[in-house]
Amino acid sequence: LSLLMYPVLRSLALQLHSAITGSYVSGTHSVAFINCLNEQIAKDIARAIMDKKLAAYVNILPKSSALYFWKGELEESSEILLLVKTRTSKVGELSDYVRSIHPFEIPEIISLPIDQGNPLYLKWIEESVPRD
Repeated sequence: LSLLMYPVLRSLALQLHSAITGSYVSGTHSVAFINCLNEQIAKDIARAIMDKKLAAYVNILPKSSALYFWKGELEESSEILLLVKTRTSKVGELSDYVRSIHPFEIPEIISLPIDQGNPLYLKWIEESVPRD
């Protein structure tokens, strides 16, 4: 039971620390990377993410080349990349939702915690994405 409570306890401790000190707690927010086949799919997924309030901001980066192994074969394609700024606590929900609407069999959905940044921007993310 204590292992199941860890995420809840960690979240509460981070909120308490931030409230008391007024400082940003490293890892409270994340940037998620999501690959898309083309610009229209990228825009549709970005809008769906925003409509669900799973992110504060989504960048749609222009076409890039990609090399990867798929089913044992080296593949080459072009992709559009989404950079999604959100609460770390929302990454699981974001990933589940994107997998449910993404046309790829196994879409790239990875995230990195934000260690530091402009405090006003980080506060804006906090205010833009509702708590769990």
